[in-house]
Amino acid sequence: MAFVTKKDTGFKTVVKGFLTGGTQAALTYPTEFVKTQLQLQSKSNPEFNGILDCFRKTIAKHGIGGCYVGAPVRIFGAGCQQMCRWGAYTNLAGLARDKETGKLSGLMTTLCGLGAGITEAVFAVTPVETLKTRVTDDQRRGTGNYKGTVDAFKKIIASEGPVGLYRGAFPTILKQGTNQAVRMPLQVWCMTVICMGDEAKKQNPVLNGAAGFVAGCGSVLLTQPQDCVKSRMQGEAAKELYSGTLDCAKKMLATEGPQAFFSGAIPRMVQVGLSNGISFALFPIISKMLNQVM
Repeated sequence: MAFVTKKDTGFKTVVKGFLTGGTQAALTYPTEFVKTQLQLQSKSNPEFNGILDCFRKTIAKHGIGGCYVGAPVRIFGAGCQQMCRWGAYTNLAGLARDKETGKLSGLMTTLCGLGAGITEAVFAVTPVETLKTRVTDDQRRGTGNYKGTVDAFKKIIASEGPVGLYRGAFPTILKQGTNQAVRMPLQVWCMTVICMGDEAKKQNPVLNGAAGFVAGCGSVLLTQPQDCVKSRMQGEAAKELYSGTLDCAKKMLATEGPQAFFSGAIPRMVQVGLSNGISFALFPIISKMLNQVM
């Protein structure tokens, strides 16, 4: 992408990624909350009839704060996630650029995106998503196992050890790797179409954000099944219901049909599109500001 140059490597890009992710997550968390709730509910006896019904019932029962359950860990986690994503992508891109032109080919953009997705899945996304999902699932079930995110972290570590934070690791790695392998080159392609050769426009945060929104929506079509399996594997009852990722997928297909793998697709498309668009808009802005002080 045009706003990532060969000079964008090293520790500075890690800081830029953290600030970008935290800001983006704070703005879009309610849609992430609703997406998770719709994925966790039973399809044979659904608790919510859709996005608006989920918002209405959550606010009626828990107040507006109910839509922000699990938000602190998500905001911090999103900072860590994009710290890993942009840190890995920019540094991998620095190694993969053509030594003469300094440009990144389409294939290398895809592979750098894949590497960035795997990095963020292992070091940030899986443990953070497990915590977020189990806290929101606990609220949905009304089981009262956790007082909040920190309490959930302590109890999961005490009862299950660190491995308890890595439920659904395989579908998460598969999802995040595919996500970034699709989003990075798709964003570049969208910017090429939008700018039509005008290099000045490639630095525009709004245009980068619009291209990022389209890229985010496009990636959902390829990764929604993995995301649904991941959410089930990270739910409170997953340990009793499923023996592993493949067992979870087989049971979902057998009991609920193929549509189970696309539950919450619309709110996820909205959430991913917005968060991705905001990230691609914020990163060059934060980058420019940080370059003045670092």
